[in-house]
Amino acid sequence: MKTIPFFDIVMMPGVSYVFPDTFFPKLQGWEPKVGETMAFLMMKRKKEFGEITLGDLYPVGCIGTVQSIDETSKAVTVAIEKRMITDTIDILEDGEIELTCSDYPDIMDETAEETEKRLQALKQRLYSFVQPYQWGVVARNFIRGWKSMEQMVVSLANQMDLSVEERYALLETASVAKRHTLMEEAVLAMIEAVKVVEEVSDQQQEEQKKQMREMAIKKQMQILQKELDEMHPETINDARRFEMKIEEAGMNPEAKREALKVLNRLKQEGENGHEYGMLYDYLEFVTSLSWKKEEMPPVDLEKAEQILEAEHYGLKKVKERIIQQLAVMALNKKQSGSILLFAGAPGTGKTSIGKSIADALGRKYARVSLGGIRDEAEIRGHRRTYIGAMPGRIMEGIRRSGSSNPVIVLDEVDKLVFDHGGDPASALLEVLDPEQNSTFVDHYMNVPYDLSDVLFICTANYVDDIPEPLYNRMEVINFQGYTESEKVQIAKRHLLPKAMEQTGLKKGQLKISDKVLHMIISGYTAEAGVRGLRKQLDAICRKTAVQILKQSGKNISVSAKNLTQFLDEPPIRPEIATRKKKPGVVTGLAWTQAGGAILFIESLLVAGEGKTTVTGQLGDVMKESVQIAISMVRSLFPKEAELLKENDLHLHIPEGAVPKDGPSAGITMTTALASLLTNKPVSPEFAMTGEISLQGNVMPIGGLPEKLMAAVRSGVKTVLIPKENERNLKDVAEEIKDQLQIIPVETVQEVLKITGIL
Repeated sequence: MKTIPFFDIVMMPGVSYVFPDTFFPKLQGWEPKVGETMAFLMMKRKKEFGEITLGDLYPVGCIGTVQSIDETSKAVTVAIEKRMITDTIDILEDGEIELTCSDYPDIMDETAEETEKRLQALKQRLYSFVQPYQWGVVARNFIRGWKSMEQMVVSLANQMDLSVEERYALLETASVAKRHTLMEEAVLAMIEAVKVVEEVSDQQQEEQKKQMREMAIKKQMQILQKELDEMHPETINDARRFEMKIEEAGMNPEAKREALKVLNRLKQEGENGHEYGMLYDYLEFVTSLSWKKEEMPPVDLEKAEQILEAEHYGLKKVKERIIQQLAVMALNKKQSGSILLFAGAPGTGKTSIGKSIADALGRKYARVSLGGIRDEAEIRGHRRTYIGAMPGRIMEGIRRSGSSNPVIVLDEVDKLVFDHGGDPASALLEVLDPEQNSTFVDHYMNVPYDLSDVLFICTANYVDDIPEPLYNRMEVINFQGYTESEKVQIAKRHLLPKAMEQTGLKKGQLKISDKVLHMIISGYTAEAGVRGLRKQLDAICRKTAVQILKQSGKNISVSAKNLTQFLDEPPIRPEIATRKKKPGVVTGLAWTQAGGAILFIESLLVAGEGKTTVTGQLGDVMKESVQIAISMVRSLFPKEAELLKENDLHLHIPEGAVPKDGPSAGITMTTALASLLTNKPVSPEFAMTGEISLQGNVMPIGGLPEKLMAAVRSGVKTVLIPKENERNLKDVAEEIKDQLQIIPVETVQEVLKITGIL
């Protein structure tokens, strides 16, 4: 006899079971035959096939015989009687399980009438249960065919939620009455479980219907409300208007939640509430921002070049770098590349070229001034904890632009101030850093806003004042200033037409020749940019407007003879041309935030005790240069230097009211002292720049293009520069180099020989 362990089935003597051939795995050489005693059917505790021990099997099972086998090899088996395992098992080589069993008879403690009564009562309950269903007729016929409690339970076993232990309890229980009670409880529990599932399902369906109905009503209300709003827009209240704007804004989920939260507070507060104004201002701001991500327009490099050329004269290298930036953006099809920092003197076009970049890209433009900001809340915004809180300047610029990807010029980043109000430079770093600004949170808004599509351009006059972490994130593009001929072209093409338009002058009513423009530039302005030139042209246009009105529309022409009638006398004197040679006085070149400038190093010996006096508001660096120059002159001219012991030395750099500092006046001071002690004057048409070491070497300097422009403006003919700065001459305009004799020098001795002192 084969012994086969089964899983969690319900077995009852006298009931048929259908077993597929898969329930006879690898029983070597054995196939079930009809009428043959087939197997001892047991319940197995574990579901894995493999090595079996006595502890893996439930002790009570059934002897079964094969009643029939169909064409699909499924065997219909009838369980005859129960048996209990009484001895250990042994697995034979052919896969059979050998064990010892004993009889396990039922205890007949219930009469046949009582059993029949139980069965009919359960059938009635099941009839009532299946009656409401469409399949109830089929189910009633199926129920009517049950002849015993055991057959009923076996038939319903798959529908009943019985554990393995509960199924085994039905087989193991010897008491017929107790087993039938367990069967009743299992069937009734199944009926109640199905009812509970149906009730839950009905409740879910009812809830879904309710939700769908609510959604439909709300949709209809929205449609009707929209029609009413279109018919009577004047009746829309603030809450309704903000609700419409929030829905249309395209906010990110977090921003929308915050806006709706504030809107609910606005509704609860009412127009007379003390917080109504603050809530209104917040909603007005966030709903006026552009939240939807905009596609970047295609970049047309030829168009960009034309716009830059038309709106800005000169600045060749600057334009080339901008075109490179636009090309990178065009290839990546997104905002990318370095953060540009335009550095240079005022009036050189740093801010206005940002507007041209926006025009070239077809994007909106906004300018944010950062000069004098000392509170980081000006960048990150004020927290909405008090009345008067405002968003930061960055988000305000985004709102003004009306776009999510504008070009924003951050003006004067070198004038940020660090004090008790926080560090605005660090806050600005978060704005500019592409790794952080995609989730920039303005404290006023308190929700993230994506700044990664914004093209930020920074401007500064003096890069040394920019904090190092911020400066390292930017690429510096120097605006070196304009030559005189470039200023003439800028005046003719841009400044004068704009000044005439602003004062109401028509074309032809005012004429200014190139010669007069040159006179204005050289006599009335001394700058690297054109801001002062614009002011002078504005003044001429205003006086022209007065004369045209007085003379009934007569056209005005400004000439060299009548220029002073429009601009008074020239404030700038040609100092180089009027100065005479004098020992101890040498012309130097300096870099300032307004561009290049000349300065005179004046030295004088007076009777005294060998003291040194320095005037002219010199910084620490220039004071150190004075000490180096004195030591150098003592070593080169030991005899003449005896005068420094018998007299006091006074060194002065006019203008005295202007602070001066920088590491580029060393050779000028040394030459001035050498000229003073040797009594050999140096021509004022010589100018020089460079620092020196105690070994007599001339060290390199910065700002060479601006310094050479200042030399040309001041009438200097020959300029001495450090040898190492010779490579920087490629950045100097040919017009400037053509007007100067530029001599590179390596040592102080070379300088003194060229100037005629040695």
